[in-house]
Amino acid sequence: MAMDAERRQAELIGQFSAQAAALSSAPQLAAMVLEATSHPALFAFSELLTLPALSKLTGTQYASSLDVLRLFAYGTLKDYKSNSGSLPALLPDQIRKLKQLSVLTLAESSKILPYDQLMQELDVSNVRELEDFLINECMYSGIVRGKLDQLRRCFEVQFAAGRDLTPDQLNNMIDTLSDWLGTSDSLLHQIQEKIKWADTMSEVNKKHQKEFEDRVEEAKKSIKQADIDLRGHDDFLSESGGIMDFEEDRIRPKRRRQPPA
Repeated sequence: MAMDAERRQAELIGQFSAQAAALSSAPQLAAMVLEATSHPALFAFSELLTLPALSKLTGTQYASSLDVLRLFAYGTLKDYKSNSGSLPALLPDQIRKLKQLSVLTLAESSKILPYDQLMQELDVSNVRELEDFLINECMYSGIVRGKLDQLRRCFEVQFAAGRDLTPDQLNNMIDTLSDWLGTSDSLLHQIQEKIKWADTMSEVNKKHQKEFEDRVEEAKKSIKQADIDLRGHDDFLSESGGIMDFEEDRIRPKRRRQPPA
């Protein structure tokens, strides 16, 4: 579902980008901005801000269209109300879109959104109107998923589509990723050093194991040879004992028998 939504966003951005490139006058470009910010399925606008064709709005009576596009890329309904004097009046479809974007902004900082906060941010007067908006304009459109808790008077956010990153947010993200990359490189170096040390110790252990096995084998050979030598010595002593007994018997003087009295 998320992949389909991202694909749809990319398609719409591509369509409006091609449309802007084909337009040559400021009124036409202002009308395109109005169409884009009113489109029910488009929620990403920062890429449109970078289109070279929109520079034609600068210095014209339609220059405020760039401020409107910037508001939809990074702002909220509360921002619009604070700067309504310098911005053109928004159409109902644009107001609804800005309220949807405001919910996404709130969901970035907290997953538990109190009803009182939502009613204030969205300029809604009662809980029934708020819940209808969250269900029909937010959850059914797929930009958020969550649970309405009437007992606790809050909206529990389970999923919320991401908004465009402001230049400051993008720079902070780049810094964070750079720090993470530096930490990862350092950790990788430490792991490689530990692997190298482990390989070295493995070779040392293999060498010691080989030396131990060689010593055991030599000891076995020595014990076996000693056993052979001992057996040979015992056999020799046994044979020599028999000869000596025979010689002793042969040279021992014989006792003469005494004649009978």
